[in-house]
Amino acid sequence: MHELTLYHALFSTCSQKVRYALGKKQLSYKSRIVDLSKGEHLEDWYLEINPNGVVPSLIHNGNAITDSSVICEYLDEVFPDPPLTPSDAVAKAAMRTWMRYFEEVPTAAIRAPSFNALFAKGIASRGEEENRRQRDKMPLRRHFYAKLGKEGFPQSMIDESIERLVACLSRVDKATAGGGPFLLGEQLTIADITLLPSIVRMDDLGMTELWQNKRGVSRWYGMMLQDDAFEVAYMPGARIKRPA
Repeated sequence: MHELTLYHALFSTCSQKVRYALGKKQLSYKSRIVDLSKGEHLEDWYLEINPNGVVPSLIHNGNAITDSSVICEYLDEVFPDPPLTPSDAVAKAAMRTWMRYFEEVPTAAIRAPSFNALFAKGIASRGEEENRRQRDKMPLRRHFYAKLGKEGFPQSMIDESIERLVACLSRVDKATAGGGPFLLGEQLTIADITLLPSIVRMDDLGMTELWQNKRGVSRWYGMMLQDDAFEVAYMPGARIKRPA
């Protein structure tokens, strides 16, 4: 018997990652949507669950598990079937190396393009006083949000983001083009799940040309889309399309 409660947001790439893992495990959970637009992630009740003030957070039998990658590894340890972590120690280390890279590079790099295309106007409409109030409550990423102006993040940040995303795609393509189909070969692992939300967000932002000539990335992405877990991760309303 287990009781899982997931505090998450539909658009959150980190929430999508955890939902994909839950889908692979075919685990049922109680869904608690955290409204980021209303600042619910910064309210005292949520900060008691997750002091970092970010989503997602998982409650399992009364215990709070935070950080999306930690949650995925926790789920794989507590619910080991099907396994999402290699049994071999060297392969397991390779999986974690990929995970750290994806957290450092594409997960961070996709934020600025996402905000510029989708959220900047809404945030600006709240007014600088309200935005400053929310920033002051943020345990993490306060300085990142401080760079967001009325028109979004500066072009220099977008250019840097695209450069980092292109570098990531080249590395993934090299790993998957000649073997694969997944990053570590035949087994889908948490490394693949960690990368997926950034690629989906790039797709939603009309950036697919960045991997148009990358056969490995295209094949990998197609397989991830076809998995039944994708429908769990990307429930109705979770995909974002660039406004016309």
